[in-house]
Amino acid sequence: MNTTRKNSPIARDAMAYVLAGGRGSRLMELTDIRAKPAVPFGGKSRIIDFALSNALNSGIRRIGVATQYKAHSLIRHLQRGWNFFRTERNESFDILPASQRVSEDQWYAGTADAVYQNLDIIDAYNVKYIIILAGDHIYKMDYELMLQQHVDTGADVTVGVMEVPRMEATGFGVMHVDEADRIINFVEKPKDPPAIPGNPDLALASMGIYVFETKKLAEYLKEDAATPGSSRDFGKDLIPKLVKGGKAVAHRFTKSCVRAESEKQAYWRDVGTIDAYWEANLDLCEILPSLDLYDHDWPIWTHSEVTPPAKFVHDLEGRRGQAISSLVAGGCIVSGASIRRTMLFTGVRVNSFSNLEEAVVLPGVHIGRNAHLYKVIIDRGVSIPEGLVVGQDWELDAKRFRRSEKGVCLITQPMIDKLGM
Repeated sequence: MNTTRKNSPIARDAMAYVLAGGRGSRLMELTDIRAKPAVPFGGKSRIIDFALSNALNSGIRRIGVATQYKAHSLIRHLQRGWNFFRTERNESFDILPASQRVSEDQWYAGTADAVYQNLDIIDAYNVKYIIILAGDHIYKMDYELMLQQHVDTGADVTVGVMEVPRMEATGFGVMHVDEADRIINFVEKPKDPPAIPGNPDLALASMGIYVFETKKLAEYLKEDAATPGSSRDFGKDLIPKLVKGGKAVAHRFTKSCVRAESEKQAYWRDVGTIDAYWEANLDLCEILPSLDLYDHDWPIWTHSEVTPPAKFVHDLEGRRGQAISSLVAGGCIVSGASIRRTMLFTGVRVNSFSNLEEAVVLPGVHIGRNAHLYKVIIDRGVSIPEGLVVGQDWELDAKRFRRSEKGVCLITQPMIDKLGM
């Protein structure tokens, strides 16, 4: 691992503020009943657990989570899995739903407004620094190193960035920097992204991570709230303004990315589409995954349900309970079925003579006999009828389920109910 600086004074004097109110509409039916940060990931976690675990592992002990869109599932998860902070140890964990604190007719209008409306709560903790985090990305990062850079450079804002192939940066906010990584221009989704000095093939894309001194941020937010026409957003309003009129510095993800020995490259994923979500989950099934969840030095904390061990039963030809290159969570029963390069979340039951390949199966799913499922995502609690075949007839799949550009089928219970099987 490339860092060991935990529990330093800077992290102890910082608050992590996680923006977790995103709708996540590109995940289609997966976010019909839950916010994007609450979507299950990795067999037993939720997407938001990565940002929260990074903060905890970095030594930060004051955390706030701003919620808004369909927040019940997310709030319930936070209450169950993140309720171990203790005030007597100068720790805090606040869930901050949009509650019209500023105006009786105003919810969170943007990412900056989601912080502005809770400034009194932040001020009460008297922390010197605040790190703003997106709650919907998959990565491991030591925020202490980013905080240290912010202090060392005397920046008004430090922006987390990652190096990406230049022409792949057209969908991001891109930072144009000088040789010292001071940001000289911020361009939102440019057709011709500015290159990194000395490296014409790469660009610096914003990760949606920002470090401020808390008092300075309060001043910026109050000024922004008084500005007519502002969209109350960090990426659209505050950061561009500070780039022009202040000192904005880029912090490269490679400097603080946490990697186990088996992880060769810095891993960061926005799992905001069906294809990206499916691919990131199946990344974990590789022999040497790009993201190592078995790294005891940097654990991903979550709510751990009390479940019995996973079970595999029957050992007959054609009816053998087995899993190959797969992740299987507790409480699962693979009964005379075969799964290959598949992820089963907690409490999944796969019955005899069924075959699953490249499947992401969320908690509590029941799969009937003789089902053959390829390249699917199955939502929580779905009951798959006997004999269902998905992944062999793409045109038929597209009529019955939500089929992505890369041929991944998202299956929900209402879709199953319409089949009448």
